[in-house]
Amino acid sequence: MNTAVAAAPLPESSAPASPAPGLGYWALVLRQLRRDPVAMTAAAVLLLLVAAALLAPWISPADPYKASMLKRLLPPGSPGHWLGTDELGRDMLTRLIHGGRMSLVIGVAPVLAAFVIGTGIGLVAGYVGGWVNMAIMRTLDVFYAFPSVLLAVAIAGALGPGMSNSMIALTMVLIPQVVRVAESVTTQVRHLDYVDAARLSGDGALGIIRHHVLGNVLGSVFVYATGLVSVSMILASGLSFLGLGVKPPEPEWGLMLNTLRSAIYSQPLLAALPGVMIFVTSMAFNLLADGIRSAMDIKR
Repeated sequence: MNTAVAAAPLPESSAPASPAPGLGYWALVLRQLRRDPVAMTAAAVLLLLVAAALLAPWISPADPYKASMLKRLLPPGSPGHWLGTDELGRDMLTRLIHGGRMSLVIGVAPVLAAFVIGTGIGLVAGYVGGWVNMAIMRTLDVFYAFPSVLLAVAIAGALGPGMSNSMIALTMVLIPQVVRVAESVTTQVRHLDYVDAARLSGDGALGIIRHHVLGNVLGSVFVYATGLVSVSMILASGLSFLGLGVKPPEPEWGLMLNTLRSAIYSQPLLAALPGVMIFVTSMAFNLLADGIRSAMDIKR
């Protein structure tokens, strides 16, 4: 039996196109995704942002740390500064490009860590069941007693400001959410016929999880984790805005929002630029996650 097919989440959506026989499941998902203009646009935006972040040292028009009090708060369109300058006279376009590097790392890294750790814990809780499931899930329910923002602020405040501490705080906030999804899917999969057949044939728990359960769980958890990147980016920006994330003078979109808030009345467009970048990137991740979820809704 093609266990990958069972991995596909089945969200409520319009009836998907019938897949052509002979094609692999993931090839069909990719084909469906390519037909989604919204998802492809979101993917193109993300690729552009990632490329700009990777090539920042070579494509930036200026030094992101070079200040000039004589050029502070120049409006967009100023000679030599397409997007103006910040409160210390640093080129805004350069700061936004370099800020994308940190913002993307802080947004993606905690989700990857939560994806790996949370999927492992969810697999154990869902497959073993019983008191093990009860102990794990009730312990993680404690995290749900607090809003994500408040929990992230509390953990980051206890650990202290800094990029690494903020990523640890975000990972701890996101792990319970990934565990809940992984546990739910695993609980459904472990009762399927082919899993029972593998168990009766003498396969051990690790072998069954590896060969029959993991492939069915990863797809659903991956789609969910893709949508969490936008949440992670917004929380990371909030921590930096509050002084609990990246420290000055490093360029990071949330920190730039904080330092530019004094210019909101004199140069509102400048103050809004980092927020626009956060919004566009978060929306791109959300739209791409929705596109992947719809593409995986394939019925044979």
